[in-house]
Amino acid sequence: MGSISLNNIRVHSNHGCLKEEGLIGSDYRVDLEVQADLSKPSISDRLSETVDYVHLNNIVKEEMAIRSKLLEHVAQRISNRIFSEVLSVEKVLISVSKINPPIGGDVESVSVKIENSR
Repeated sequence: MGSISLNNIRVHSNHGCLKEEGLIGSDYRVDLEVQADLSKPSISDRLSETVDYVHLNNIVKEEMAIRSKLLEHVAQRISNRIFSEVLSVEKVLISVSKINPPIGGDVESVSVKIENSR
């Protein structure tokens, strides 16, 4: 078993419960780790035998572009899609952070972290 991580994926999106969040959007950071058996590609050196992190990044960007009220919802959608499209992934750990959230204080970010296993 091994892991592949994508760190600090930055996107602008329109998640949130407030009407203004849907209109102007916010900046987000996504950190993703997937676990899979990496023994075969570590020997073969073939992209077709590993988890393609370009594919993972595309899943994150595409799902982040779909509006959700809750970060929990978008994180779960990303996880579900990874499991449906990348059959070798056994575990997904994901953190979705909203940068400078509109919560009436000086807060750098708020984050939701989820972990799912096949």
